[in-house]
Amino acid sequence: MSDWSSPVRYAEVDQQGVVFNSHYLLYCDEAMGAFCLARGLREFVERVRLATSTLTWRGPAHWGDTVEVDVRCTRLGRTSATLSFDIRASGRECCTVETVYVLADLAGGPVPIPDDVRAALTA
Repeated sequence: MSDWSSPVRYAEVDQQGVVFNSHYLLYCDEAMGAFCLARGLREFVERVRLATSTLTWRGPAHWGDTVEVDVRCTRLGRTSATLSFDIRASGRECCTVETVYVLADLAGGPVPIPDDVRAALTA
């Protein structure tokens, strides 16, 4: 079972029926939200800021496919968490994405990730 899944919508594809590249990052955003909510980390997901994201493409998703995304926390820094996303389309490998998020205070400055949040991210 994946952390998040959705059918590919017609608006997400080009004339050949292939998903536009930017939508893979949108799928990661949705999966990250689901991953955090499932772990009781609503405040964390609302306060993190994306620092970097790297996409390694392997194959296309098409209109009519179901996109499935698995998420795991692969690294924790003092103020940052690196999440890795494995994206499949109807069971075929599409791409992997590695994203670094930084926890921010209400003013937008980086703050340390609390121990309970660290434990939930790596559970």
